[in-house]
Amino acid sequence: MSPRALPAATDRRAGVRGALLHTLPGRAIVIGLAIKLLVDTIGAASGGVSPFLAVVDTVATLAAAIGVGVFLFRLVVLAKRRLLWRVRRKLILSYIFIGFVPALLLVAFALLCGFLLFYHFSSYLVQSRLRALGDQARFIAQSTALEIQRAGGRDVGSIVARRQANAGEQFPGVSLAVVPVDRSCGDERESRTPAESRAATAGPWSHVDPPRAIPAWIDCRGFSGVFAYAHQRTADGGDVDTHLLVRGVGFPDSPRPAYAVVVDLLVNDSIRQQLHKETGVELKSVAAALSRDDPKAARPLTGRDGGDEHEPIAPSAPGLLNSLPSVLEYRDWQTGAAGALTLTTALEIGELYDRISAAEGTTGRTLAQGLLLVLFVIGALFLIIEAMALIAGLALAKSLTGSVHALFTGTERVRQGDFTHKIAVRSEDQLGELAVSFNSMTASIEDLLRQAAEKKRLEEELRIAHEIQMSLLPQGPLAMAGLSVTALCVPAREVGGDYYDFLPLGDQRVGVLIADVSGKGTSAALYMAELKGLVLSLSEIHTSPRELLIAANRIIAAHLDARSFITMTYAVIDLRARTMTYARAGHTPLIYVPGACPDTAEPRQVQILAPDGMVVGLKLDNGEMFERLLREETIPLRAGDLYLFFTDGISEAMNARDDCFGEARLGQLVEAHAHLPSDELRERVLREIAAFVGDAPQHDDMTMILLKVDEVAAASRVGAELAELAD
Repeated sequence: MSPRALPAATDRRAGVRGALLHTLPGRAIVIGLAIKLLVDTIGAASGGVSPFLAVVDTVATLAAAIGVGVFLFRLVVLAKRRLLWRVRRKLILSYIFIGFVPALLLVAFALLCGFLLFYHFSSYLVQSRLRALGDQARFIAQSTALEIQRAGGRDVGSIVARRQANAGEQFPGVSLAVVPVDRSCGDERESRTPAESRAATAGPWSHVDPPRAIPAWIDCRGFSGVFAYAHQRTADGGDVDTHLLVRGVGFPDSPRPAYAVVVDLLVNDSIRQQLHKETGVELKSVAAALSRDDPKAARPLTGRDGGDEHEPIAPSAPGLLNSLPSVLEYRDWQTGAAGALTLTTALEIGELYDRISAAEGTTGRTLAQGLLLVLFVIGALFLIIEAMALIAGLALAKSLTGSVHALFTGTERVRQGDFTHKIAVRSEDQLGELAVSFNSMTASIEDLLRQAAEKKRLEEELRIAHEIQMSLLPQGPLAMAGLSVTALCVPAREVGGDYYDFLPLGDQRVGVLIADVSGKGTSAALYMAELKGLVLSLSEIHTSPRELLIAANRIIAAHLDARSFITMTYAVIDLRARTMTYARAGHTPLIYVPGACPDTAEPRQVQILAPDGMVVGLKLDNGEMFERLLREETIPLRAGDLYLFFTDGISEAMNARDDCFGEARLGQLVEAHAHLPSDELRERVLREIAAFVGDAPQHDDMTMILLKVDEVAAASRVGAELAELAD
């Protein structure tokens, strides 16, 4: 039964349901809303909520609000992480906040300042024009009252009618009324002015009823101001149409006037057109802010039903400047209380600017137009520079983020193992140099990987070569009665040039060979393998070590590289004759420690055996010098004799101070521990060399052969001698 894959672990907090049920903020929201619903249900059932439940409801509301706040904060953090992960978005957003938003705020601030300036100036123009109309109405009323006084109170109606006709040419719809008054304006003993009981009107008076009395709040100096009157458009009084009028009141020059003249100038369509022509501001509509709770608040006058006819106002075009509200103060005719009117005006900046410029004369207007042109040019340059900065910023952001994105893509490809990916170099700036460096780095890494693969292949081949070379050496100690032999070879590298071998020669004879090819590594190992085959062949032909070395030198010198040579020592051990015959061809000396003599108590002293001989492989006079210098010696074997064959890697092992271990130190070590078995003595020598060298690296191959003559060999020699005597 095939094993089934375990299902992937899921996060219980994923999704809306998981967020609400398996997180602390979500549980706070759910529990808070549940408690609020429960409290509302209890309150609806019982008709009210107790103070305790009100506190519980407040706590539940706070818990739900805190949970919502935590979720909103996490949502903002998540949106920021996902939306601003790309560097391009960060740069664009930074540019917007650093460059575009301040410029936009400056433009908005300038527009707002201009709007406020023109708005307040237009409101000032409208109010000043209405005050001027009030002054004209008061002047008409005062001059009419004085004319009636000069006429002695006669022909009041004709005077009023004539004055109304004259004023109507400038102010269409003007209305005049002579209102009887009874008040003292000075010395009460003086007589009353004429026409004390007569009242007269002139003009349409279609807007309101003529006043029958002058309110007490208006003193004898007269009055002029703005009033409002309203018409009821519907029978239920829900729709009110409010209009403006300017009223002036004048008294005759008398301490006790008997009458007053009232002049109403309607702010009708003709006045509005005149106002627009003079100020560039068009009056659209009027609305009175009425207070129903305050009985003393100002009220508009009550207009006549079907009174004055105004032309319908065209609907305002959409736009901020076509519906500008402004506040105007008006008076209640009966009480004198001040009220507020909301005027809706339409402002034409061009016309208003023309009116202002026209007031400065030709020279001032020309200068103003020049300054305005300069202002427009500066504004246009500002917009052009801002647009160019925006385009340059976006292009720069695209360039930067494009290079960063290319580097990110390249690193991702490299992380996946694709070192052949190259980044296109599109600029000659620092980012371009960065792309070039990245391409160079990936190329270097690719080359290093190839080198590492090649090195790994070579190491594998060297490992195999090492195994092959070790297989060429004798496997295990020499098994021969009467001899105890142990050997060791430690190459400085995977393969080396040191070589030793045991050559069985028959009839209790064995050949022992140790050699050192100059150099280290593969070339020395190849020469070593060639030497093994050569010595195996020559050992079957030559019984004398000297003859074998002479023959080997003749053959090797013909094929060995001129820069290389071989040192070797070859010995033939004859256990039957109890002798060891050897020759040394430029090799390290042979260390000999004689066995203990049972007849004497003399200590065992080490001897250094170094017969003459040249190295093998030198191309000199066809080997005549090699043959002339090479010496062969024969040593008798006794029980306990110890012989040490070694290469220069043993005696020349160096420590960190470049001090050599030395042949003398090696001889003393062998002499001191000659009583140990061969295996233990070998390990003792290796430990002493390792302690001497310390952390210094091994610089040459180390090879040694320990040969020890046993007691069995001595007994066999005595038996052989007795047998010979018996014969």
